[in-house]
Amino acid sequence: MSTTIIQHYRKSVIPALQKEFKIDNVMAVPKVTKVTINIGVGRLSKEDKVLERIAGDIAKISGQRPVFRNAKKSIASFKIRQGVPVGISVTLRGKRMYDFIERLVTIALPRSRDFRGIDSKHFDTSGNLNLGLKESSIFPELNYENVKDIFSLQITVTTTATNKEQGVALLKGIGFPIQK
Repeated sequence: MSTTIIQHYRKSVIPALQKEFKIDNVMAVPKVTKVTINIGVGRLSKEDKVLERIAGDIAKISGQRPVFRNAKKSIASFKIRQGVPVGISVTLRGKRMYDFIERLVTIALPRSRDFRGIDSKHFDTSGNLNLGLKESSIFPELNYENVKDIFSLQITVTTTATNKEQGVALLKGIGFPIQK
C-alpha cells in the first residue's frame, strides 16, 4: 500500500523539487521523516477504561501501540497531579508512516466534514505540517457505530525541509490536499 507513495516520491516528487528549488544533490531534497499523533486526555485522565479504549483506537489507526504521557508537575488550578496521564502519543516512521499518510490523504481527510483542503498557515517556518482533527471517527479503522469516545487528535508531519515553501511543495507533491 505505502509503496505507491514511496515510488511516486522517488519518480515524480524528487525531480520536481530538484528543478523547482535548484537542488543538485538528490540527498538534499526534502523528505518526510516522521509522523506524530497526539491526543490530550486531560478531563478523562481519571477514567482508566476510557483511556484504554482511546489507546486501542489509536493503535488501530496507527498500527502501533501508543505511549501514555504523564504530567511532569502538579497544577492545582487545572486539577492535575504529577504522574497522572494527560496525553497519548504515537510516533510513526518508515513503512507505518507511509501507510498512515496514504490513509490520511486518500480516505480520512476527504471524509471529514466541510473539508476544503489544508491551509498553508498550518505549516511552521521549518516546513512541518501541524494538523488538528476534531473527530477520530473519520478513519476507516474505527467503525462509527462502535466508537464510544469521540476524541480530537493532533497530527504533526515532520520533514527535512529548510523553509515553509519547501515543506508545502513536498507535501503537495506527495498528495496532501493543500489550498493555494
